[in-house]
Amino acid sequence: MNKIKFILLGFIFGIILIKAEVISWFRIQEMFRFQAFQMYGIIGSAVVVGMISVWLIKRNKTKTISGEEIKIEGKPFNKGTVYGGILFGMGWAMTGACPGPLYAMVGSGVTVILVVLLSAVLGTYVYGLLKDKLPH
Repeated sequence: MNKIKFILLGFIFGIILIKAEVISWFRIQEMFRFQAFQMYGIIGSAVVVGMISVWLIKRNKTKTISGEEIKIEGKPFNKGTVYGGILFGMGWAMTGACPGPLYAMVGSGVTVILVVLLSAVLGTYVYGLLKDKLPH
């Protein structure tokens, strides 16, 4: 029964992404061309909500649904994060799709995005194979 709640929440979130045009290739291209504020506003709002949420989780010592304490540990800076961010941004700009809403795009009928989705899965798999050999 718990899983049904999460699946339903995922469907609702996908509908919100579609209605807000967050998954729109046109809106993403507008963002990368600095022609519109919409995507920056959405991303900025998400960052602020995330910051407040993490602060509240730490302050209130929030627990998971199963009663476990949520632990958020800091990570040391790593130059690989900068390279990964650049690579991520380039992929986002070239495909017009952030990895997050790929499933919503497929669900809304943009089937050509299956190529991007499969590429993302393959890239993640290859990273998993090479992770121990890469400089971290």
